Amino acid sequence: MLKLNKTYLYITITLLVIEICIALFLKDGFVRYTFGDFLATILVYCGLKSILDLKPITLFIITLAIAYTLEGFQYINLLERLNLQDYKLLKIILGSHFSWKDILAYSLGAITIYLIDKNTINEQKEII
Repeated sequence: MLKLNKTYLYITITLLVIEICIALFLKDGFVRYTFGDFLATILVYCGLKSILDLKPITLFIITLAIAYTLEGFQYINLLERLNLQDYKLLKIILGSHFSWKDILAYSLGAITIYLIDKNTINEQKEII
């Protein structure tokens, strides 16, 4: 089940750098909020894929579960309930407000990377 996938590790690192740049340099707008969430879901999927040897559908479900759980934490204002709202890094990682647009961005990101991964695996099988 544990297996290092260097390709997905490199993709994960690249996406992480992009996400950090978005967080540091963009304070609002489509890229910051919507596209950033889209990429964040792909980042989670690729991060899992870089260390876990699981089927794409399993990774898809786990990725969406993580994304929806984090958005659920925002819905119930978890950081405020735990008195952690003043920690900027936590607010960046966990987010600070619930949005249906975020759910849509997470879903589209997960679907996109799932389809890419699934089709890449099928193409590799055909070559062999």
